[in-house]
Amino acid sequence: MSTVSPEVKVPVQVDGRTLTLTNLGKVLYPDSGFTKAEVLDYYQRVAPALLPHIAGRPLTLKRYPEGVDGEAFFQKHVTAHRPDWIRTATMESESSRARGSTVTYLVVDDLAALIWAANLAGLELHVPMWRMPRVREPDLLVFDLDPGAPANITDCCRVAEALRPLLEADGLAPLAKTSGGKGLQLYAAISGVTSEQASDQAKTYAERLEREQPRLAVSRMTRSLRTGKVLIDWSQNNGSKTTVAPYSLRARQFPTVSTPVTWDEVTACRQPQDLFFTASDTLARVADHGDLFAPLLSG
Repeated sequence: MSTVSPEVKVPVQVDGRTLTLTNLGKVLYPDSGFTKAEVLDYYQRVAPALLPHIAGRPLTLKRYPEGVDGEAFFQKHVTAHRPDWIRTATMESESSRARGSTVTYLVVDDLAALIWAANLAGLELHVPMWRMPRVREPDLLVFDLDPGAPANITDCCRVAEALRPLLEADGLAPLAKTSGGKGLQLYAAISGVTSEQASDQAKTYAERLEREQPRLAVSRMTRSLRTGKVLIDWSQNNGSKTTVAPYSLRARQFPTVSTPVTWDEVTACRQPQDLFFTASDTLARVADHGDLFAPLLSG
């Protein structure tokens, strides 16, 4: 009895680069039957919107070789088995848990590198708020709004609405995206500051909102303070931290995406389903609206 090996290798050409794709039929999202081939198809189709946001940023992959229900791991060090055309960046490690004093990161600037990373079952793409060569000089300020149950993304929307005028009063132009999970994230273009200064700035906004809306928001990580409230996580601005990239898949029950949304959608959100977007939803949105995060690229 003959069976098709799950290790069938399919050579493809991507923008003049030769890649070998593997395990295309493997189901990576069991509850929806979403396969590795569909993951690769999603990243190929969303690439024009996604790539400008991650280009030049050292990339951390979150890999799920056995699918979203299996063991996962963050990969900062790019794998040694890689094509010679894959761009990398070696920089000093800031982590006490790092292996050695430097980390050699993957840098994804083009479609071929994106497909190569996705073929490693790198479902999630995480990047810092800065681009090379300006290491730890952020071009983005981020607020990661994380709801503590029973709070949910609708409560995050209310916090986002409260944060928005504070930021705009200081000349910032915040935009929102879903985390692809339970939360919401606000981004604003910045320049001329260090990561430490950006963190301090974000903390100041978070603490101000906690004072003004104590029933709604909290700026401190302490678990006991977060029940039914939204944590405004300002610490994501730390130069060593990463946040899930716009248009990245998330390893949830369904193939959800960290999806840019309009302020009208934030204001109108009344139930979590209002801001729940899978890969196919997000592709349709990009086709209709273009890249809602494009204003962040003009700096």
